[in-house]
Amino acid sequence: MDPLSQLLSLLKAESYVSGGVVLSASLSVQWPAHDGVKCYAVVAGECWLSVEGIADPIRLTAGDCYLLPPGPPFRLATDLSLQSVDFTTVRTEMTTGIAVKSEEKSGCFLVGGHFLLAGHAAQMLLGSLPPVVHIRHDADKAAMLWALERMAQEVCNPQPGAGLIVQQLAFMLLIQALRLHVNDGQQANVGWLFALRDKKLSAAIASIHKDPGHSWTLASLAAQAGMSRSAFARHFRQTAGVTPIDYLTQWRMLLACDRLQHSNDSIALISATSGYESESAFAKAFKRVIGCSPGKLGVRKKQ
Repeated sequence: MDPLSQLLSLLKAESYVSGGVVLSASLSVQWPAHDGVKCYAVVAGECWLSVEGIADPIRLTAGDCYLLPPGPPFRLATDLSLQSVDFTTVRTEMTTGIAVKSEEKSGCFLVGGHFLLAGHAAQMLLGSLPPVVHIRHDADKAAMLWALERMAQEVCNPQPGAGLIVQQLAFMLLIQALRLHVNDGQQANVGWLFALRDKKLSAAIASIHKDPGHSWTLASLAAQAGMSRSAFARHFRQTAGVTPIDYLTQWRMLLACDRLQHSNDSIALISATSGYESESAFAKAFKRVIGCSPGKLGVRKKQ
């Protein structure tokens, strides 16, 4: 399994809200600051996305997708000159009668989901994202077309099991948006996600993920990347935002968290297979990265 898939597999969504929304031809809707990730795509029509703190509104047309990590208030509007209304007052209006409203020639029909992701894996993922991810290139929109059309069909003409299908398709939309964002060579952001598109750095990251318990050193990771130790350390830090060894430790602790919460493995076993010679060394690293002792996390699981 590739590194992005491995991290996504560790995400534990606490809640999902997925489905479709329709903005009428004369509607501007304001949402408050939000937790979780919002990922929606335009099926038909067009609208504007405005995010507090970002100067220019973003025009969304059919096939465009946007992803908002936890962040400030935002609004969707079919006309920027309109006075905005709070989303709670029009939520029912926007989400009922989708099949009929989606056929209207004016307005905007969107599908997607809001995912409340918790834990350190979510922090690692979301910390690499800008305030808005906008998927808009034709080739990228083509890659998302199947999931988008299928989700629209399930929303407009629900059959038995549609709720679960829509939920899974919304998560697929999120994964596809993340993947396309990673592969967008025009971005110059710093974060481990962007190290994945660097062939040399991604080779070192893949090695860490393949065998996290190995006694990796800066020199051995540099060898995996085919770079000198100093060049590798500098390039990794500049691209990923952390040192190679810090990344190794973070990944080990994320895996350890998952095992502590979802397996019966002992701390001694997790410590040994995570690359630590002693439980005390493992516990020290765990507390530094996660913020609590391994034992405390294990106790939470039993409660």
